[in-house]
Amino acid sequence: MSQATATASGAATGGLRGVWNRLADRLTVLIGHWLLALGARVAIAAIFFLSGRTKVDGLLTVKDSAYLLFREEYKVPLLPPELAAHMATYAEHLFPILLVLGLFTRLSALALLGMTAVIQIFVYPDAWPTHLSWATLMLYLAGRGAGPVSLDHAVGLK
Repeated sequence: MSQATATASGAATGGLRGVWNRLADRLTVLIGHWLLALGARVAIAAIFFLSGRTKVDGLLTVKDSAYLLFREEYKVPLLPPELAAHMATYAEHLFPILLVLGLFTRLSALALLGMTAVIQIFVYPDAWPTHLSWATLMLYLAGRGAGPVSLDHAVGLK
């Protein structure tokens, strides 16, 4: 390849690379941490909160069907099914509410991540693609926090 061809090829690649990098920089600004964190908080909150709502009547009365699920299908080791049903149901309500508010976000994300690990290991081991997508959002929140559109930010919590 001649020097002129190499220079022209490098300029075309550099020019395209430059356009690409400017676009990437613009997207980084437009899709900042605040938006990613807010989206992750709402997405995970919706998944767990809606699951929790299927286990209760009224505000927080655990249904008989929830006890049956923990006795017959979930079979979480080391915990009596009735206790596990209450713990999971209340966690599926409390932590999503905190996530939407952006309050104690890292703690809430880690708590739901622990719950996801239990579900993955003991209940639905074949559902790893779903659990991996949940875990990725929760790891983002645990690692980066709630972002500026949150109560954490308003009260000075990281």
